[in-house]
Amino acid sequence: MKALHIITGLGAGGAEQQLRLLVRHLPGNHEVLTLTDPGQVAAGLRRDGVRVAHLGMAGNRDVRALPRLVRFIRDGRYNLVHTHLYRACLYGRIAARLAGVRAVVATEHSLGDGQIEGRALTPGVRGLYLAGERLGRATIAVSPAVAERLHRWGVERHRVHVVPNGVDVPRFAFDAAARAAARRELGLADGAFVIGGVGRLVAGKRFDVLIDALRELPGDVRLLLVGTGPEEPSLRRAACRAGVQDRLVLAGERPHTATGPSGTVTDLPALMSAMDVLASPSTDEAFGLAVVEAQAAGLPVLHVNCPALDDLPAGIGAHAVQVPCAPGAFVREATALRVAPAGPRKPSQAAVHYSIARSAALHHEVYATVLGAPTSAPQE
Repeated sequence: MKALHIITGLGAGGAEQQLRLLVRHLPGNHEVLTLTDPGQVAAGLRRDGVRVAHLGMAGNRDVRALPRLVRFIRDGRYNLVHTHLYRACLYGRIAARLAGVRAVVATEHSLGDGQIEGRALTPGVRGLYLAGERLGRATIAVSPAVAERLHRWGVERHRVHVVPNGVDVPRFAFDAAARAAARRELGLADGAFVIGGVGRLVAGKRFDVLIDALRELPGDVRLLLVGTGPEEPSLRRAACRAGVQDRLVLAGERPHTATGPSGTVTDLPALMSAMDVLASPSTDEAFGLAVVEAQAAGLPVLHVNCPALDDLPAGIGAHAVQVPCAPGAFVREATALRVAPAGPRKPSQAAVHYSIARSAALHHEVYATVLGAPTSAPQE
């Protein structure tokens, strides 16, 4: 099988990192085309030996890119096209059909109750999405919650396949040396209690709640946010108003795999080793990948909404506490964790359940279905 993955961009977002991890674990020949922003994940894919191309699309309404996309797909003689993220799903499904590819799969990574990838769910956005969805053969939802939202929109149930995101559990294993090095890099004292947050710095992630909580927590508590986004200036101002600007550390985008020449202190797993708890105050999540990654790192988690944990089968445990989206709730639970004896940092059962090997096998079954092949999954 020769497959093309089309994605809107390849910066250091969750969907982009998930694509890189997935391609590593899938059988067959997989290539990647990004419509915009060939960022650090594109570089990582190329280091993995994956062919990555850049379409050079100027914006959402750059319809002149569509003929180029059709030619690219036709020239590549792909058996299957897999699209990721809203813009790529819309243009990619149309182009694949025009190029004569019928086996088209799309993954819905970030559909919330009121937004899709931070975009308000207006009637126009929904209409375009549904029009494009009918051009594909299958849509992958990263959680049952996303599948139900798609059904409510009008997507037929038989077209939706639930395939959870996957985590490279060994990659996130706690590393004491990486913890010490990452803390040195960021100026975090060995004895500081570090609350971490991971994700795009956008309003919907509600990291402002953690800044308000930080004001009520003891002076040795630090807040480490990993990610970039338009809310960064607002978060800095909020920290200044709260008088905690010297206790807020903004680490920027971090890859899942070290890119520096001399160690692992620059990557996300190392930063999770440096944390003492992960906090996720977002009220509208499609899956909750950062929460599952934290479970792989053995971190306790405080979360408001996480479909990945809600959907765990009975008997599979997670080291996590669900709290209201309120500063006081995070203050209360973080205080309890700060004074409790630290246990061993081992992956939870939840992290093992969401291993990338399982996710890749389920993707393979979807591909086999749309290609009309037997659906036996590859052996891991």
